[in-house]
Amino acid sequence: MAVARVTRLCSLSGWALCRPVLGHVSVQRGYRGSSPTDSGKDVLEIPLPPWQERPDEPLETKRARLLYESRKRGMLENCILLSLFAKENLSRMSERQLNLYDRLINEPSNDWDIYYWATEAKPTPAVFENDVMAMLREFAKNKNREQRLRQPDLEYLFESPR
Repeated sequence: MAVARVTRLCSLSGWALCRPVLGHVSVQRGYRGSSPTDSGKDVLEIPLPPWQERPDEPLETKRARLLYESRKRGMLENCILLSLFAKENLSRMSERQLNLYDRLINEPSNDWDIYYWATEAKPTPAVFENDVMAMLREFAKNKNREQRLRQPDLEYLFESPR
């Protein structure tokens, strides 16, 4: 019954979530699910809260939050890719790069998009095409052929910086 009520409310309100992004209006954020054979008639679109930049967040807090968010993605491929990328890069990123990374991992509503962009399976939208995305794409190529089967342990956080 609750699902039917939510479905009815969704269809009545329309939930048009749009916000300006660099002078343009961004598309609706939500998880819809998709399958090539699915008609979509029974799909419930669940809107996600809009991503918001945190300009007053201290850098160390931002790094800690981004490390956590890189590890807790909801899909194993991105948990491994982003947590290893974060371990290698977060500590030396500038504030501007941290903000770009924050936007990259938190604004898209579908984690598969991030994975496809990083592995170059799909083209990266212009709004996310920047030096941090280039760093992530290069990292995903794994040119040193490292074995990347799990997230890094967190002990490295307690080691003295080199």
